[in-house]
Amino acid sequence: MIELVIGIIIVALIFDLLNGMNDAANSIATVVSTRVLSPLQAVSWAAFFNMFALLIFGVKVAETIGTGIVNANVINEYTILAALIGAIIWAALATMYGMPISISHALIGGLVGAGVATAGFSVVITSGLYKILLFMVVSPVLGVILGFLFMALISRKVAKVSPVKLTKVFGRLQLISAAAYSIGHGGNDAQKTIGIITVLLFTTGYLGTTFYIPLWVILLSYSVIALGTLLGGWKVIKTMGVRITRLTTVHGFSAETVGSVVLFTMTFLGIPVSSTHVIAGSIIGVGSTRGRTSVRWGVTRNIVSSWILTIPITGTIAMVSYSFLVLLGVV
Repeated sequence: MIELVIGIIIVALIFDLLNGMNDAANSIATVVSTRVLSPLQAVSWAAFFNMFALLIFGVKVAETIGTGIVNANVINEYTILAALIGAIIWAALATMYGMPISISHALIGGLVGAGVATAGFSVVITSGLYKILLFMVVSPVLGVILGFLFMALISRKVAKVSPVKLTKVFGRLQLISAAAYSIGHGGNDAQKTIGIITVLLFTTGYLGTTFYIPLWVILLSYSVIALGTLLGGWKVIKTMGVRITRLTTVHGFSAETVGSVVLFTMTFLGIPVSSTHVIAGSIIGVGSTRGRTSVRWGVTRNIVSSWILTIPITGTIAMVSYSFLVLLGVV
């Protein structure tokens, strides 16, 4: 049993690494596209503040993942393995082709699909799933609205400032906003891996009868997501930082600031949201202040389509994976 548990933990950490690689774009795309930092400097900056997040946030998001989506008393270690397989396959494909998907929702879809394959639809905690689906829509919409309003306010305040001074001042401010967004990204996203590893330990009896989150799981998950950010998913970074809209340092600062506010709020509330959804919404909102044509809506539609497909695709892959394990006689 211990060998299997260790093996699944390793698979969970691979998911965590891919999470950091795909979502590196969310933390650094704007700061790279505005040339405030080089790509290597930017991923190093983001990775450091991904780790720094563990000093700020609690574990509410991890508890939601561990106990708020599927009934932890019903599923088993193979359910978790199948869920991770679904999430990893979709995350790897998305990163390879430069699609900024929601890694969070890939894991949630995997958990639901594998849970249903294990014990039927009754295993799903519908209230938790509905909350996640609601904020799947709310978080990017908040990003769009707040991004537009914040950028409009900033534009009024700096209307008479010379472009050269504007670029210099907001270039420095963008270092702060990028750091804040990276803290928000690490705080919300690392907790998803923390939650999945903890529910694995709980279902296999290694936590006893009480669900709690060990410190070593927290430290390990934060370290691996920071490593993934350091490695970076460069195609995704290009999509987020260049293809949606043209960004200046002012726009980058505004998008990251708004995204940070949304992520911090959701993390403190214990709601697992997509940092991809949040920053994409913020970039669209900020870009829209220059007019509707300033946003490449074709690219945006493709991104939204990948978001919509994530949960059903990962859920299906996870269901098939669990069924395959049953056919092999492993379960």
